[in-house]
This record gives sequence, structure tokens and C-alpha cells, in this order.
Amino acid sequence: MTPTARRLPPIAALLALLALLAGCQSPGTPTEREALRGTGDLGVVVERATGSLLLVDTSERSVIARLEGLGDLSHASVKFSRDARHAFVFGRDGGLTRVDLLTGEISERVMQAGNSIGGAISQDGRRVAVANYAPGGVRVFDSETLDPVADIPATYRAEDGTRQRAKVVGLVDAPGNRFVYSLFEAGEIHLLDMSGETPTLTRFTAIGAQPYDALIDPTGRYYLAGLFGEDGLALLDLWHPERGVQRVLPDYGRGEARLPVYKMPHLEGWALANGSAWLPAVGRHEVLVADADDWTLVDRVPVHGQPVFVMSRPDERQVWVNFAHPDNDLVQVIDTESREVIRTLSPGEAVLHMEFTPRGEHVWISARDSDRVRVYDTRTLEVLAELSSESPSGIFFTDRAHRIGL
Repeated sequence: MTPTARRLPPIAALLALLALLAGCQSPGTPTEREALRGTGDLGVVVERATGSLLLVDTSERSVIARLEGLGDLSHASVKFSRDARHAFVFGRDGGLTRVDLLTGEISERVMQAGNSIGGAISQDGRRVAVANYAPGGVRVFDSETLDPVADIPATYRAEDGTRQRAKVVGLVDAPGNRFVYSLFEAGEIHLLDMSGETPTLTRFTAIGAQPYDALIDPTGRYYLAGLFGEDGLALLDLWHPERGVQRVLPDYGRGEARLPVYKMPHLEGWALANGSAWLPAVGRHEVLVADADDWTLVDRVPVHGQPVFVMSRPDERQVWVNFAHPDNDLVQVIDTESREVIRTLSPGEAVLHMEFTPRGEHVWISARDSDRVRVYDTRTLEVLAELSSESPSGIFFTDRAHRIGL
């Protein structure tokens, strides 16, 4: 011991040791540290009848919280911010709601229209666009504040020469901070460029009768609008918009009688798998298979009912299909190699939506009239979990934040 050193009393030595250990610990109290989490395994389930959301953990297959007060969610869709922290909920009543997934609270909400059908987030994450039925058009907002940025009416000239507004459908985001959407009554596709100081709009007319929904391929190159008023689809190549709109699959059902359509299929739930595009056939008990390079029809897969969503497992080995009323208590699984149905499942009454976990090991399926969500193992097709939910419909996971068009 040096001459200047001295022995600390036992209590003082203990306090010094505790202070030293405290300095080595990470900042924040234990409660704060335990509360830290990421958003990569989070998602939401829309409860359409009660205007609420379930915040869910996809790894634990559990419900974290229920959020209420989101208005009419009878046809709600959800998009996620660039950092996957916030969910933007597009209500049928025109409400646009920004939800913080970490706090489980509504951070912003605006009533921006009378009747809405969905929306999209720009490539840079700064803009949120909403598709409106009434008044027909697209409104764009700042994603941080929900302050209005642009109001683009969906006007067209009707047969009687008057100027009218059309319902906007099939709104998606495209590379270059652009949005693409269709006008139902007008038979048009519009390309809205938000990359500059002011919005610029390009119109493509006479694309076909009554485009009812649309999709964009995972690369962001092809925008494909389904037509309700006639057979076929309308294709816009966003690499070469100067070439105009091309008609594809023009005669996949020509000469055949259609069945009554009880629910419109959702092209946003299409599948690109094993080199082919898998699409729901309107008014037919078929899934259409098209060549993904030239969009020619190569096959039809008979299924149990009229398809609504046709969705690919992320590894593209399977396509899962749900159906319109009265066959909406079943889901069929198609092997994309053999193009045959390999299993029919019964998740519950009124199956409305399916969502795969990011790597595809599980799929979540909502059964509205059974008030439940079932989670399936996509390899064994066994039920792994069942979550109670009030009239569940759409299911949306945060990995969509990093995928074009979703």
C-alpha cells in the first residue's frame, strides 16, 4: 500500500462499486430498456364493424393492443411509413389516420373526403396519396403532418358533353415519386408525377370499359388495370409511357357466359410466381395464368369459387386463393409447379384477407363472421394459432413498407 492510499470503510467501498457498475450499464432505466423494440415483426388487423385496429406481433402470434376511433373501416386499407413506425389507415368514410405502432396511439387524423377507397405512399416516404370516390379524385398529403399538398380532381368529359368526376380506383405508388390510378367511369389511367415543385399529370384515355382495380408489378415497371365492363386488362409500361396503354388477355373469356359477380376481385392481391402472373378471373371459377414476359394467357386453373385474392407465398412455390360469397368459407392452395389445387382449407366463415409473414413461413387469414384470425404453417398447412377479433378483414404487416405498390 502506498503512503497516500487508505482503506475505504466497507459501506463506502460497496457504494463505490455500485456506482462503477451503474456507469457501465446502458442508458435508460430497466423499464425503458425493456420497452425498446423494433417494428419489423409488427402488423395490424382491421376490425371493420367496430372501426378499430388490432396491433399484432407476428413473431409471437399475439395481440399487443386494440386501437379505436378510426371511423368507417368497411373497406379500409393500410400503408406504412418508410421507417415502418407509422401505419396510414384509409377509411371508407374519407378518414385518413396516422397510427404510431410503437406507442399504440393515433398521432394524426383528417377527414379529407366523403368516400375513399385506398391510398399509397411515395417512394421517398414524404407524400401520402388518397383515392376518392366522392368527390372523385386524388388528394396528396404530407406524411409527417397530414397537411394537404395537392388536390387532383378526376375529371372527364361524359358522352353528353358535360364535365364529370369519376371514381378513382387502383391507386399505387411508382418509382420516381409518382402515383398511378384509374378512373372507373371514364375508362382512363392517370400518371401523377410528384417529383417536382408542382404536380404534373399525364392522361391515358380509352383504355377499356370500367377499370375496377389495378396492380403494379414488384419492380414498379408495369401497371395493370382490370376491366369490369369487358374482357381483358389494360397494361401501362412505366419505362415507356410514351407507348401508351396496351391491351392484354383480350379474349380470355370471350363467348362464355359470366356468373353473377358477388364481390369484385382484388388485383392488388395478385401473384407473380414461377415465371407467371396469377390473376383472379372476374365472374368465373378460375385463376388465370399469364406469361410474365409477354402477358399472354397460358393456363386456367379451376377453383372452388370466384377468386377474390390470389396471393403468392414469398418463395413462389404456392399460390393461396380465397373466394366471394357463397364460397367464402374456404381457401385453396395451388402448387405453382403442377398448377393444381393441393389443399382446401376451412379457416372460418367469410374469409376476407390473407397475409404472409415476410419470409413466408406463416400465413394469417381473417374470418369475419367467425370473429377470428387463424395462423397457418405454410409448409404443413396446420393451424398454429387463433386470435379473437371483432369482424376482422384486412391484415397488413410492416414489411409492406419496403415493397413497391404495397
